[in-house]
Amino acid sequence: MQHRPLAGALQEYAGAGERNALLGLLLPIQKAAEHSPWLKSLVDSGAIFHPLAWTPAEAYRFLQDVPAFEASGVVVRIPDWWRPRLPPRPQIDIRLGHQVAGLGLAAMMDFRVDLTLDGEALSDEEWQQVLAAGEGLMRLKGRWVEVDREKLQSVLEHWQEVRRSAGEGISFLQGMRLLAGATLDGDAADDLPAGTAEWSKVIPGEWMRGVLEGLRGTQAGADPGPELKAQLRPYQQAGVHWLWWLNRLGLGGCLADDMGLGKTVQVLGLLLLLKREGDPGPHLLVLPASLIANWQAEIERFAPTLRTLIAHASALPAGALATLSAAQFGGEGGVDLVITSYGTLARTNWMAEVCWSLVVLDEAQAIKNPGTRQTRAVKRLPSRVRLALTGTPVENRLGDLWSLFDFICPGLLGSAQAFSRFARRLAEDEQAGYAPLRKLVQPYILRRLKSDRQIIADLPDKTELKAYCPLTQVQAALYQESVATLAQQIETLDGIQRRGVVLAFLMRFKQICNHPSQWLGDGAYLPGDSGKFSRLRELAEAIAARQEKVLVFTQFQEMTGPLAGFLQEIFGRPGLVLHGGTPVKARQSLVEAFQREFGPPFFVLSLKAGGTGLNLTAAAHVIHFDRWWNPAVENQATDRAYRIGQKKNVLVHKFICRGTVEEKIDALIETKLGLSNEIVEGGAETLLTEMSSDDLLRLVSLDLERAIDEI
Repeated sequence: MQHRPLAGALQEYAGAGERNALLGLLLPIQKAAEHSPWLKSLVDSGAIFHPLAWTPAEAYRFLQDVPAFEASGVVVRIPDWWRPRLPPRPQIDIRLGHQVAGLGLAAMMDFRVDLTLDGEALSDEEWQQVLAAGEGLMRLKGRWVEVDREKLQSVLEHWQEVRRSAGEGISFLQGMRLLAGATLDGDAADDLPAGTAEWSKVIPGEWMRGVLEGLRGTQAGADPGPELKAQLRPYQQAGVHWLWWLNRLGLGGCLADDMGLGKTVQVLGLLLLLKREGDPGPHLLVLPASLIANWQAEIERFAPTLRTLIAHASALPAGALATLSAAQFGGEGGVDLVITSYGTLARTNWMAEVCWSLVVLDEAQAIKNPGTRQTRAVKRLPSRVRLALTGTPVENRLGDLWSLFDFICPGLLGSAQAFSRFARRLAEDEQAGYAPLRKLVQPYILRRLKSDRQIIADLPDKTELKAYCPLTQVQAALYQESVATLAQQIETLDGIQRRGVVLAFLMRFKQICNHPSQWLGDGAYLPGDSGKFSRLRELAEAIAARQEKVLVFTQFQEMTGPLAGFLQEIFGRPGLVLHGGTPVKARQSLVEAFQREFGPPFFVLSLKAGGTGLNLTAAAHVIHFDRWWNPAVENQATDRAYRIGQKKNVLVHKFICRGTVEEKIDALIETKLGLSNEIVEGGAETLLTEMSSDDLLRLVSLDLERAIDEI
């Protein structure tokens, strides 16, 4: 290969017939000059046509414009050490976390500032050479390196000032902020000088690397022991270990697994593990009142050895809640876990006086608004470790995330004002976007999705969940009145007449539990009058946020319309309805519409009409709004979604009004009371008609404290 001056080409292609060849040679250079001021100056002066002796600074300018030359069609041959990245640079290394004193967000770590080249420290003499080089290329440690004296000097001054302000060390929280590329304390004034970020690097020390490895949520060594009556799946084992690792470090975190992946059982595993390791607690769980019964049932099923107190009016005798005080939870031998609602916490002072070992928030999006009374009450709770459970860490705006982290890791995202400024800067950064924020919060959030391949392989095909619902005041009054009327009527009846009355009242109880308007026949169907409608809203909003589809089954044709209208408001578009009055010819078109990828998001079906023969695998959720009390019939309906062709894990939500006949019959079906499957599957209504009057009235009576809708 020959290297000849460009002037030689002018001579070689000087003939009239060589014009196109000459243009082909010069046009790429002209095009490149439009994007390179340095090359344009050479073209305009004519210097490009002659051999040139370059200084390191001129060679540096050439190398910086290589991408523009190549994009214009100019072939550039450069040293191998320049590709595929920039040449080495001296940089400022900030090393932290080789040693640590204490635990938690306030733990102090060592902090060191070094001048390095590819991780090798520079001597004072070499640093003086760098400062004398100015800008461009220089020889350092036997190779060409890129330098920029002004940027290096300003970066060094910045980090030296940070070191001086940090004194003898920095907190764990501050170290995590620096590792994520944020400032020490969330103040924009502490940012690195513009355009200098690539001239420094924050490097975790040995201790810090171990912490970060544990926070990745991939290990599974922590074992809750035989007290946990559940076989944890691998991802749940990893979740328990992650929660335990956070607790060991004294750090807060957010378990943000997708709906149905078992956040509850992972927390129970952690609580049993802490008890096994000698942590006496007490621990506090705060949640919406509608979920108290769910947690109570899960504890009885999976962690029966946990000593639990439900600090809520629905679970205590009248007036007992007011007698509780912080003094009752001060030492060993008491309860392991106290469960309360957000509303009760906001109205109670003594919980803020207990030194909780662990505070857990379920449905933690409840504190997304920093100004609400319940959010302020939650953040006043003294606790060594704080955990949040939510499937939606960010519902509508980044402020939701700030409020969540202000609880689990106070200070990590700075003040609300500092975070707002930080978020605006990220929104304006078209290149990095929100990557710095993700890097900052990622260690404290463990989120697994049902769409993850590893999770899908580990999931059961079908997961059944009980959705406990309260009664509203209106429902409770109607229910109690109906129980009194039933007691009067069955005293004077027997035989087939008694059976008919019992069945009619069982139907009435179901209707009242669904919605007062169904029993009253007034057509109002106000959502606030029904605890089931409130629970349906919570579920449907979560399903809509995931852009998933749902089947809703009811045994009552008259309920399909009100349910469809209610769901349309939540999803923002209409769904489908199928019941006994739907023409047979129209049914297949409804199924096909629902099965389309972007088809209607929900399908309300009456159990008899839609419970068999239909293929509705587009749904990832099945809701039994009311219960048939016959497992075989309910399973048939569930199988509309859970069948051949279903590629998603199906979540089955069974609505149960607590404190009512619905809850008691569900327990009867679960335990079967020693009866054979054949008898139970024959239908619980038949069994109830054969009970004595006393047994029947005990079964249908209302447990008002459990049932009533109180926050």
